[in-house]
Amino acid sequence: MIPTLQNADARRLFLHNHGLVAPASGVGKGVDLQGVISDLGFVQLDSVNTLARAHDLILWSRRQQYRTQHLPPLLHRDRAVFEHWTHDAAAIDMAHFPHWRLKMARDGARLSGHWQGIRRDDFTQKVDAVLRRVADHGDCTSSDVGKGEERGKGGWWDWHPSKTALEYLWRSGQISVTRRDGFRKVYDLTERVIPAGVLNTRVDEVETIDWACNAAIDRLGFATSGEIAAFWDIVTATEARDWCAAALTRREIIQINVAAADGSLRKSFARPEVMDCKTPPPSQRVRLLSPFDPALRDRKRAERLFGFHYRIEIFVPAPKRQYGYYVFPVLEGTQLIGRIDTKRDGDTLQVTAFWPEKGVHMGNGRSARLVAEIERAARFVGSTQIDYTDGWLR
Repeated sequence: MIPTLQNADARRLFLHNHGLVAPASGVGKGVDLQGVISDLGFVQLDSVNTLARAHDLILWSRRQQYRTQHLPPLLHRDRAVFEHWTHDAAAIDMAHFPHWRLKMARDGARLSGHWQGIRRDDFTQKVDAVLRRVADHGDCTSSDVGKGEERGKGGWWDWHPSKTALEYLWRSGQISVTRRDGFRKVYDLTERVIPAGVLNTRVDEVETIDWACNAAIDRLGFATSGEIAAFWDIVTATEARDWCAAALTRREIIQINVAAADGSLRKSFARPEVMDCKTPPPSQRVRLLSPFDPALRDRKRAERLFGFHYRIEIFVPAPKRQYGYYVFPVLEGTQLIGRIDTKRDGDTLQVTAFWPEKGVHMGNGRSARLVAEIERAARFVGSTQIDYTDGWLR
């Protein structure tokens, strides 16, 4: 008989693995911060700065002492993390770099053809020249290459060919991000960025597939083979299915049913000890999360576990706003209780609205905990005052 992991236990295990059950204590810098990134697997780097950049909010929600100046040294001074691609640009523990070579090789083979079909001009004709530019003259940004090429005004699909070549060289592992200037990536040859001991470590494809699947299920707590494959976006769906079949035979994992918020069951894989797994009691504090929080990256999984239907963007027609802006999910204990619309405006934190989830009652205690978190967020982003719109608490 397949055991069933009840929804409350599944939520607590999943959030515990994502650092959102225990109190948000710790120094939030140096080795402690590297540990947070390693435990999560990766932290998405995003330029949207409505309240705070995604990576800063992700790290702050787990370490209240974290400040924005704590992450860059891990990348460009300590080389404790490196930057590459998971589902977007992300900070990743340096120890994982040898396994990332498989992703780099696969991305290089895939993007050389795919990008030719969707990007303007032929970037492949610029790859050798851009690589020579980096090798001969040192680190550079996209503004340092492609002199005389027409600069597009669109998004990533409208990059000038040399910028596309630069990004291709990064995704394929020939160059690496050595630092960020503001939020602009600065690239150099990989051998001048990655520490020699890590750079010279080689693992084969089988080792990487085994590592990626093991590391994914340990961070997710329970998962389908598709979710295992999607976690790092390194292994294929077929490779993840084959790994699950072999791991079942070796009794490294078992099959369980995971109860969703609506009571439905979903067959998943987990470690044999999952049914006896003890996690700390969840903190009842309210936490404001990034829309790109690792716990919410897989929207369908989050909806099943929490019964939380969450749109991260609200689109407002021009000319008031040209692009969508973000609303932020709010967690209390192991329950996602609603979404908040807030942003920085100079020294002021503007709080426009909070929409509780269906069935969530905003009593005095919960409302006070929400206000306390808003005040903590204001201090984190450097706002000296908070402006609450009338009727903000819906």
